[in-house]
Amino acid sequence: MAKCSSSLMVLAIVATLLGVAYGQATVCQGDMQGLITRCAVYVQKGTPVADPSPTCCSAVKTVDIPCVCQKISKEVETMVDMNKVFRLASYCGRPLAHGTKCGSK
Repeated sequence: MAKCSSSLMVLAIVATLLGVAYGQATVCQGDMQGLITRCAVYVQKGTPVADPSPTCCSAVKTVDIPCVCQKISKEVETMVDMNKVFRLASYCGRPLAHGTKCGSK
């Protein structure tokens, strides 16, 4: 139960922090809220790497991932494993081009 509430708390924090950037991210195509709610658990720091769900991948496929990467703040990076972000995008069939900057990486 503690693991579940920890994941929910991280999801809420990431959603809040990305929500701050969401005003800036409105220029990014796609369903940002869906991306956050369906995929945050797969990029959370301190958790094992897991294959994203089909619903997460569906959300990834609707969003302009390079645009979203440009909007990731240092606050979000404290909770999100950026290597998992790259893995998630690739797994879902939307690999980021070599040299793409995502957050500070």
